[in-house]
Amino acid sequence: MRRVLLPSCLVLILAGLVLGLGLASADAHHHGEHRQPASATAVDEEQPAIPGVLDHGVTTLAGGKTHLSQYYGDVVLIVNTASKCGLTPQYEQLQALHESGSEKGLSILGFPANNFGKQEPGTDKEISVFCQENYGVEFDMFSKISVKGDDQHPLYAFLTSKETNPEFAGDIRWNFDKFLVSRQGVVIARFSPRTKPDSKEVVEAIKAAMKQPVPDDVEAVRAIHAKDAEGAKDAE
Repeated sequence: MRRVLLPSCLVLILAGLVLGLGLASADAHHHGEHRQPASATAVDEEQPAIPGVLDHGVTTLAGGKTHLSQYYGDVVLIVNTASKCGLTPQYEQLQALHESGSEKGLSILGFPANNFGKQEPGTDKEISVFCQENYGVEFDMFSKISVKGDDQHPLYAFLTSKETNPEFAGDIRWNFDKFLVSRQGVVIARFSPRTKPDSKEVVEAIKAAMKQPVPDDVEAVRAIHAKDAEGAKDAE
């Protein structure tokens, strides 16, 4: 059999090609062992979103730090309160709502503010004592804040801005302005300061909201700031 001799330059080219293919194959195998599908990584790192109205850190009357995401899945009534106002007796009606609805997923959140007529001049401790002694308040109350002006709390900046709460935006009108938030964390109603908490308008809106299902991601959302909630309980 006659042996075919290839030119030396062609031999070198073929050898280079074989070597290159071998290295590429080894490199692909090496990286393939450690590569995870992009979709799996994205799922692992994905975190549930907290609705804007509940994405705020707050301080309780007792001084504990907590986060409003702990109320996600509840129907929430947010009220700016005052101790020396003609509307202060609404505390009694708010407490009645709490007693009848708290076990069904209704949360009343009171935010004392001194923005109107300086009708909430007391300290957090004094406010707490006043609420307990005069109205037996058991629903959640928070540290005194500002609901308007340059020092407005971020929660109320959200509630009053047309950009973040277009349907129910507008300045806080007086003490005991009320915002109703659905189980899904959406502001669904606003009631004037003079609209009593036990009025037909308020009660029916709350009942309708409470009929809505609890979102599937409640536990995941609440877990994001669960440590903050634990800190609030420790302070109390």
